[in-house]
Amino acid sequence: GNEMHALNNGSRIEEENIENDERKRRKRERKELKRKLRNDSTAELNSDILEPPTKPKYNPYLSHLETQQQQPHGDQRTLNPFTQIPFSSTYYSILSVRESLPVYEKKSEIFELLNSHNVFILVGETGSGKTTQVPQFVTEFMRNQQSKGVVACTQPRRVAATSVAKRVAQEMDVTLGSHVGYTIRFDDCTDSQTVLKYCTDGMLLREAMIDPNLSRYSCIIIDEAHERTLSTDVLMGTLKELVCKTRSNDLKLIIMSATLDAKKFQKYFENPPLLSVSGRMFPVEIMYSESPEVDYFEAAVRTAVYIHLNEKAGDILLFLTGEEEIEDAVERIYSELTPTEESSGPVCVLPLY
Repeated sequence: GNEMHALNNGSRIEEENIENDERKRRKRERKELKRKLRNDSTAELNSDILEPPTKPKYNPYLSHLETQQQQPHGDQRTLNPFTQIPFSSTYYSILSVRESLPVYEKKSEIFELLNSHNVFILVGETGSGKTTQVPQFVTEFMRNQQSKGVVACTQPRRVAATSVAKRVAQEMDVTLGSHVGYTIRFDDCTDSQTVLKYCTDGMLLREAMIDPNLSRYSCIIIDEAHERTLSTDVLMGTLKELVCKTRSNDLKLIIMSATLDAKKFQKYFENPPLLSVSGRMFPVEIMYSESPEVDYFEAAVRTAVYIHLNEKAGDILLFLTGEEEIEDAVERIYSELTPTEESSGPVCVLPLY
């Protein structure tokens, strides 16, 4: 009996050791995959910067009116105005995507509003491209006006500020941290060359406490204003004083919202113009569980596994409440799907928090 008990314990310990080793192996693989993805992205961006384009294309950083009035000579139209080197092939492939966004059609209207008003409101539905494109339009406009100030775009969350800055740096074909950067708590990824900066509303509010006139900025864009964070509301009070009185001649303010509640902001800022941009809509089918779930975590993992096993190939985005649940879900999904890879195909589960 004792020998049998000891044998069972030994088998259980051996199984636990094997399971722990497998868990550690998967964790190492995830870290290696994330590192490789990060390095590949950086290498691709850096190698493409010096790669000449296949053919000359319109340079969006030249003035819209100036381009119509005069044709540039030689290869000037292919040069990045910030780096003074030819745009990369990656830039042109991304540009075609940018031009398909609904907000891109409003570029000339945005230029006109910037030229004639200090403040305006932009209502852009989800998917319109306002967060990535409008700051670039403003940067182009300010450059054409030979303004030396920085364009700042606030975000309510740190992840949004950093991820959008990385995307915009790619779209503008510059290195993140130079002409395009971000500032969040404990992380300032900008330098003396920065012309467009994404930051959290809290960080801009801290700057306003040190420099009440926000003198280094030529334009401030408040994005996701409909979320009405405390920092955003306090910022709006500060900015109203600046654009209406203290810096009425040299500071632009754009309030961007995803809802028509923007009319409240319009009233607060004494009825500036309001520009509406439609969004890109995709077919969405909403499905509900037949009865309330006792354990939402178990239900979420079970649903993700079911979709992978029974639906066509694609990606699954699973929202959970925090780091611990996300890591647990990664382990659970791997443990349930790894044995089925031969029949259902490989699975790659990546945590994001």
